[in-house]
Amino acid sequence: MGYMFTQFFGNYLLNNQYVTAEQLIEGIHIKSKTRLKLGVLAIDAGYMTAAQVEEVHERQMLVDKRIGDIAVEMGYLTEAQVEELLGNQKKGYLLLGQALVDKGFMTNDQFEEAISNYKSKYKIDDSVSEEASDLKAAEMVKELCDFSYEDSKMYTDYVVLLLKNLVRFVGDDFAPIKPVLEKATVKYKSVSQKVKGSFSMDMAVAFDDENSMVEFANRYSDEMFTVDEMEYIEAAACDFINIHNGLFTVNVSSESNEELTLTPPEVFEGKTDIEVEAIVFPIKFTFGEVKFIIA
Repeated sequence: MGYMFTQFFGNYLLNNQYVTAEQLIEGIHIKSKTRLKLGVLAIDAGYMTAAQVEEVHERQMLVDKRIGDIAVEMGYLTEAQVEELLGNQKKGYLLLGQALVDKGFMTNDQFEEAISNYKSKYKIDDSVSEEASDLKAAEMVKELCDFSYEDSKMYTDYVVLLLKNLVRFVGDDFAPIKPVLEKATVKYKSVSQKVKGSFSMDMAVAFDDENSMVEFANRYSDEMFTVDEMEYIEAAACDFINIHNGLFTVNVSSESNEELTLTPPEVFEGKTDIEVEAIVFPIKFTFGEVKFIIA
């Protein structure tokens, strides 16, 4: 399934109050070390209900058998289904769900309800291709972000690419939070850049503290900078913005033959150079929050 569905599933869980922001971040933090269990796989595939999974778990406490064998004996799964589920590619959104269930933040019943509603709402199934994933991601971004602009498609494409580039260059351990339209405040530092042409945009990434900026830069650059090497940290943050916006302008040029240009990225202390109300788009990583500001 698509490359960003884990992040959107986390956002769905948060917006629908299945978990708190702190619980979600903890789940994201431990999902890479989480082992998927047959019950969660069976619920996701629609082969078993949460109640049936709980029944099998209760039976397992009384007999020395694997959960798959018990499910087959009870008539809830076939041997072929067990083999299929255990051989499936481990999906990120399932690892997140399993981590939240393991921590006790969600029950199997709540996971069953959430994953069913999420997949139904966005018409997601295992046959979704990468091209279709882009379309699904655009649908989710449109719902997440209220772009009441004439060029709403351009803004949507921009955010889809931003989330893809965060996964690609920084890490997938984040959840997007619903943006707000406001005058952005910056607690620590920001990096700003302007996109100019027939479509113009001011963009900035803001950090609330030096630790989140250091970790963001280290992940992007694959280095181990310390706070004493702020010049390199700022350069890495600038490079991420420049690469992301450069890829955006290339995409626009290839799709619509519109030529866009970029100003050099600039670093600001405790502010940005965006003077108007802008879309402030928080991204919660496991190491802290990073705000992307789009005007």
